[in-house]
Amino acid sequence: MPLAEQMDGAPAEFRDGAAETFESTDPASGAVVGVFPVQDADAVRAVVERARTAATTWAGLGFDGRRQRLAAYRGYLARRMHELADLVHRENGKPHADAILEITLAVDHLAWAGAHARKVLGPRRVSPGLLAANHAAWLEYQPLGVVGVIGPWNYPVFTPMGSIAYALAAGNAVVVKPSEHTPAVGTWLADAWRAAVPDAADAFCVVTGLGETGAALCRAGVGKLAFTGSASTGRTVMAACAETLTPVLMELGGKDAMIVDDDADVAAAADAAVWGAMSNAGQTCIGIERVYATERVYDAFVAEVTEKVRALRPGSDDGAAYGPMTMASQTDVVRRHLDDAVAAGGRVAAGGTVEGRMVAPTVLLDVPETSAAVCEETFGPTLTITKVRDAEEALERANANPHGLAGAVFSRSKARAMDLARRMRSGMTSVNSVLTFASVPALPFGGVGESGFGRIHGEDGLREFTRAKAITRQRVPLPVNLMSFGRPAAAADALARIMGLVHGRHR
Repeated sequence: MPLAEQMDGAPAEFRDGAAETFESTDPASGAVVGVFPVQDADAVRAVVERARTAATTWAGLGFDGRRQRLAAYRGYLARRMHELADLVHRENGKPHADAILEITLAVDHLAWAGAHARKVLGPRRVSPGLLAANHAAWLEYQPLGVVGVIGPWNYPVFTPMGSIAYALAAGNAVVVKPSEHTPAVGTWLADAWRAAVPDAADAFCVVTGLGETGAALCRAGVGKLAFTGSASTGRTVMAACAETLTPVLMELGGKDAMIVDDDADVAAAADAAVWGAMSNAGQTCIGIERVYATERVYDAFVAEVTEKVRALRPGSDDGAAYGPMTMASQTDVVRRHLDDAVAAGGRVAAGGTVEGRMVAPTVLLDVPETSAAVCEETFGPTLTITKVRDAEEALERANANPHGLAGAVFSRSKARAMDLARRMRSGMTSVNSVLTFASVPALPFGGVGESGFGRIHGEDGLREFTRAKAITRQRVPLPVNLMSFGRPAAAADALARIMGLVHGRHR
C-alpha cells in the first residue's frame, strides 16, 4: 500500500487513544488535511527515550552504514516526490512546482551530508606541538545522542531537513516536532523514513502538538535542540532549554536586503528581487524584503520591478504565481505593515490589497527607514525599494537592521560586488542572484544578530550536531617529565630558554 494511503493524518506510533487532537487545514479552502494528537510531556519523553535507544545502534553503524541508509531514504523521497509535493501544496499552500523545488533541495542536502560525514567528522591525527612532541594526538567528532528539531511551516521539508540530514549523518537519532500548521508533512517524512530504513526506524521519530509539545521536547533531555522560527519564540525556546543546559541552534527571522549598484544588470536584478520577495507568498526567511538602489539605476529598476509584479497573481490554482498565506494571522502583520508604510508617507507602486489569505504582490516606495515595513520582518509578498546615493549608503542602511540572515548584491564589477558582499552584515550573501547559497550543500546556513546563531548545511552543519573529542597517547617517555612534581628544579629555566629561542625572535 502506498505511503499516502497508509497515513490517516497522525504519527504511526500515536494514532490511537490520543486524549486531545488538533486539525491541520488547507489554507486555501479550509479543508481538513489531517487530525493529529497533541502529545504531552510524558509522551514526548517516551519518544525521546525510544530514540535514545535507537541512537546507540544508529551510531554503531558507522559512516558507511549510515550513508547507505541515508541513500535509501533520499531514494524513497525522490521516487515519491510528487506525492510529497501534493501534500505540501495542500497543507502549506505553495504551488506544486515550488514544492518540487523545495524537496529537490532537501534530497540534494541528504546526499551531501551522507557522502561527506566521514571526511569531516572522522578521526584524524593532529600535530602535538612542541611540549607534547612525545605524544600522538587525535581529533574526532562524536554524536550527541538525540537531536530535537522544532521545524517551521514555510518550508516544511527543506528547512527541517537541514538539521535532520546532518544530525543523522553525524550519528545522532532525531526527534522532530513539526509546526502545528504543517504536521502532515512532518509525519510523512518520519513515516517515509520508517518505510525506507526499517532496521533503524526509531532513529527518526516525530511528535506533534502545539507550543507545549515543543516546550516538552526542549525539556526532554535531548543532546541539542535545533529551532527555526521567530526571534521572540526563539528566546522562549532558549529559556526552556536553559533549564537543562541543553545547547541550542537558532535559525531565526530575517529582513534581507538587496543592493543594486550603479553598474548592475537592472533587468536581472529586478527579476531576482521579485522572485526573492514574492515566491512562497513572501514567507521566506531569506527572502528579499528591502532593496536599496542607487540614484543612477533607481527609476529603471522600479519600472522593471513593477512591470514584473503586475503580471503575478496569487491563488491556489495551477496558474497562480504563489499561494495563500499559510497562517491566517500573518495577513494581519502584512496589513499592519502596509498601513504603517502609507501612513508614514510611503507610496504603493503595485498591489497593496489583502483579501482573505490572498495578498497581492506589493511594491512600496519612499517608505521611511523607521517604518515597520522596513524595520520588522513582514513575511509576506511585499517589497520596499529605496533610492540611495551610492552603494556605500545602501550597505550602511542594509546593515542597520538588527537581523542579519542573508542578502544580495547586484553589480557587474566582480571586485566591487565581492567587497560589498563580504561587508554585508549577514550570514550569507548572493552576488547577482538571490537565495543561491541555500542550494549549495557545502555552504553553511545561518545568521547573526536577531537572526540567530549556529549553522546547518556544509561541514559546519555536520559539526554542529557533534561534540569535539580530543585524545592524546604517549608514544615514548621524556627524560624529564615537566608534568610531574618530581621534575628537576632547573627544568623550568631550561624550558624558558627554549621558548625564547623558538618564539622570542621577531620575524
